[in-house]
Amino acid sequence: MKYALLIYASDEARDAPDREAVFSEYEALFKAPGIVSGLGLQRADSATTVRVENGNTLLTDGPFVDAKEYLGGFYLVEADNIDAATEMAARIPAARMGGAVEVRPVMER
Repeated sequence: MKYALLIYASDEARDAPDREAVFSEYEALFKAPGIVSGLGLQRADSATTVRVENGNTLLTDGPFVDAKEYLGGFYLVEADNIDAATEMAARIPAARMGGAVEVRPVMER
C-alpha cells in the first residue's frame, strides 16, 4: 500500500545551524527501500491561497492558516502496512526537531 508522509516543520527549523547535515538526511531517505517519490516545498510565505466564493476567485498571499508549523514536503512510500510506514516517518528529521510527520494512506485508483 502507498502512504504519503507529510512533513510539517517551522521555517525556523529550516534555518538551523546544522541545516546542511539535516538536508543530507532528507536526501539519504530518497535511497531507502520503499521510497517512491518525494519533494520539498518552498517556505510557507511563498504560498498563494486560492478560494472561490460566489463564482469569484480570491487569491491571498501566504498560507491558508497562520501556524507555527507548515507543510514543508512529502515522501510517497510503498509499505506493507501502517506500522512500516510510521517506522519510515520516524526517520524523517522533522519528527525529532519539533515538527511532525503525518502518515496518510493514499487512495488507489
